[in-house]
Amino acid sequence: MLLPTPANLFASVFFSIVGFTALRYGKKRGLRVPIVVGIALMVYPYFISQTWLLYLIGFALCASMFVVRS
Repeated sequence: MLLPTPANLFASVFFSIVGFTALRYGKKRGLRVPIVVGIALMVYPYFISQTWLLYLIGFALCASMFVVRS
């Protein structure tokens, strides 16, 4: 088994923190999009091992919170 690179670890932690923040914001305001995106941001790093894909999906999910408004 290969160990993750520092860039991979940073992305996993960073997007999980952003996801947790979005989840709390969504719960506080009663908004569904931040809740769903927050959960997705916290969970998806467990399934993605490629660093470039980790960043791509993370930025896309973060952008989706601003594009999709409920």
